[in-house]
Amino acid sequence: MKNEVLPVQIRGILPANSGCAIFVGNDEKVFVIQVEHNLGAVIGMFLRDQPKQRPLTHDLMVNIFKGFGINVERVVITELKDSTYFARLVLKQENELGKKLVEIDARPSDCLALAAAHKRPVFVSKKLFEQVEDMTEYLEKLNEGGGEQED
Repeated sequence: MKNEVLPVQIRGILPANSGCAIFVGNDEKVFVIQVEHNLGAVIGMFLRDQPKQRPLTHDLMVNIFKGFGINVERVVITELKDSTYFARLVLKQENELGKKLVEIDARPSDCLALAAAHKRPVFVSKKLFEQVEDMTEYLEKLNEGGGEQED
């Protein structure tokens, strides 16, 4: 990636009427990405290593990746355009012929689910991190009130 990136983690998940707020950040700043309710639940399940009765869509992707010897290398949340976040899923395939890295444009919610499923690092572009609103104080208030935290 040509842009500078900073490591971040999923710091919390807050279910809401319109979906879920995924709190992403580090010790310096936390920002929120709104996702569909079901994806918020899936991300939470992966973070907690919660067993599922049947494979979910992201489990299917994980199994396909395994079948082809592909690993999730990392996730990078890259930018915000018109209130929509963009992300890149970086995959690595290594075999007797060599190593291949592929970057795929993907929704941040899918990227975060796959990163949680594979226990892989999440990054944010420095430019984006500087522009997002800091929601650390809000997350701390939620945690004091007993909100769900995935730290």
